[in-house]
Amino acid sequence: MRAYLLNRYGGPGAAALAERPLPEPASGQLRIRVHAAGLNPVDYKTRDGKLRAIYRYPLPQILGSELAGEVDAIGADVAGFNIGQRVYVRVRKEQLGAFADYACVDAAVVAAMPSSLDFVHAAAVPLAALTALQCLRDELQVSAGMKLLITGGAGGVGSFAIPLAKWLGAEVTTTASPRGEALVRELGTDHVIDYTQAKISDGGRRFDAALDLVGAGSLWACFGAVRRGGRIVSIAGAPEPRTAWIDLQRNLPLSVLFVATGAPLLLRGLLGGVGYRYKFMHADRADLVLLAGLIDEGRLRVQLDRVFPFDQIDAAFTHLEAGHAKGKVVVQMMA
Repeated sequence: MRAYLLNRYGGPGAAALAERPLPEPASGQLRIRVHAAGLNPVDYKTRDGKLRAIYRYPLPQILGSELAGEVDAIGADVAGFNIGQRVYVRVRKEQLGAFADYACVDAAVVAAMPSSLDFVHAAAVPLAALTALQCLRDELQVSAGMKLLITGGAGGVGSFAIPLAKWLGAEVTTTASPRGEALVRELGTDHVIDYTQAKISDGGRRFDAALDLVGAGSLWACFGAVRRGGRIVSIAGAPEPRTAWIDLQRNLPLSVLFVATGAPLLLRGLLGGVGYRYKFMHADRADLVLLAGLIDEGRLRVQLDRVFPFDQIDAAFTHLEAGHAKGKVVVQMMA
């Protein structure tokens, strides 16, 4: 089978398509015939070695974090799945393996894909939608009437975060460029800040909470726009100790490391009376079932940016790394 292998840590050229033996599912696993796989910033960060302090994969390693396909084989001690069933999954971070013609994944995190979607659109859902849902519902506890700021609403996570926040009852403001404004309005945002012309804090804007999807200056600007007692959750800023303790299985060494990386943001939050949290999402079957239901009800729509054939996966990475994708980038293994 074809697989996109990470052979060494580095930039473009560190990973390449190669032939690998067909994997056999272990106990508790499904083998999935992959039709499509979504690309995410975590994929090129893994390739570049930026996550080595957190995950150390034995090389060579098949890359890829999310996929949609058909159940091809069922391992021992697995119930509730059938050969040929259409499924989607955010694979466990410790395993990866979505960029391949076949992938063996833990059945516990696999769910039936939305019946209204094809494989390409389903492959774009798991990582970004799970991230948005877990940040909004679990960390920010978004509820009816909350004034919420989302930075970078036209990207992959943002395209799910806006409608999910509206579903939870929030009044949503998002930052976007003029190129992305039409998309975020179509997704349901109430207000748009054109970050090329205005600052988040212009006009004395104040929010109950913020979901930062951009990092850097946008994240720092959130601290000046969220009211005292409010909260900021980021997936693009610096990790802080709770990240390691809550999201990374109580990793004490990383907790100590993240004291240093997160200190400036935590201090800024302390001075302004604003809580700060960096979030690593987790694979979750129940959440995928919930998301599938919302998609099939028409409450969530999958926004694709571009679809690349598997033999052009290097070009897909280049396109994603350019940073201008509006929606999700997907690689298609099977037409």
